[in-house]
Amino acid sequence: MELNNLRPSIGSTKNRKRIGRGTGSGHGKTATKGHKGQKARSGGSIKAGFEGGQMPLQRRLPKRGFTPLDRVEYSLVNICQLDIFDAGSTIDGASLVAKGLIKSERLAVKILGNGDISKSFTVSAHKFSQTAKDKIVAAGGTVEEIA
Repeated sequence: MELNNLRPSIGSTKNRKRIGRGTGSGHGKTATKGHKGQKARSGGSIKAGFEGGQMPLQRRLPKRGFTPLDRVEYSLVNICQLDIFDAGSTIDGASLVAKGLIKSERLAVKILGNGDISKSFTVSAHKFSQTAKDKIVAAGGTVEEIA
């Protein structure tokens, strides 16, 4: 065996179909595209979802769901994150932004009850979970809900 007589095994390769090379090839005349029509023309590719001019399925079906206009998006802060404040301090939106706990003062703030606190604070926010309220009051702090 030498490099000059290496051949692929019989039946493992097929010759490419040479279309449009005369009637004798068996693939002449219409070059396997059939007679006339959109698919026989040059550039005759059909986009996905096209149904021949009929209203496509994705436009026939109704849209579903919506985003309510009165939806309130909250910035969430856990109780355990409030330990960076000094004992007896007042925690509000501005102080949370200053410490980097929330991004913007414009969004409403909700305090969640994950973790524990050892200091007493006066916390004012738009919403509190029941666990957060209980933990703040148990630590000797006060809770102020902003309307």
